[in-house]
Amino acid sequence: MEVRQQRILYIDPARCMGCRACETVCKLENDLPAGPRYTMVTEAETGEGETEKLNFLPVPCQHCGDAPCVRACPTGALHKREDGVVLTDRRKCVGCHECLWACPFGVPQFASDGRMSKCTMCVHRLDEGTLPACAANCPAEAILCDTVENISRILRERYGKTVFCGPFADRLNGEAAR
Repeated sequence: MEVRQQRILYIDPARCMGCRACETVCKLENDLPAGPRYTMVTEAETGEGETEKLNFLPVPCQHCGDAPCVRACPTGALHKREDGVVLTDRRKCVGCHECLWACPFGVPQFASDGRMSKCTMCVHRLDEGTLPACAANCPAEAILCDTVENISRILRERYGKTVFCGPFADRLNGEAAR
């Protein structure tokens, strides 16, 4: 049996313009009713005065390499495919919320029946050889879906240098540019 490489969703915060196309297309692709969203665009104000700006960040399930939600699920309702996609068997879910408490991104959502549902990385599209709806329809190409190695290559091509993320990114990226 061939083991496929871990597939991830990567969000490039430098590109997201807050259009919320990812939220809309996700709801349409997954036929979600009013309420639940598998992709949520968060907003954060940074800076002061003339440097003040509004930053956007889509937050879908990250399909973590060592997914804490899968480890936390007492019934085995959550499982990982060979390609790293984390899926839910809602028939096994008892609505205990252990996955939500374990998820560092707060992604799992609970439907009116009390069972968990979340982003599937549009597994039906992946199986057909196409990108998840959010990545395929992002006009800024802020959402990437591929292996870590391919995403790293894309980011090197986009930015042509080492790009740091996190709380000290501005300072580190400034030093890398010198």
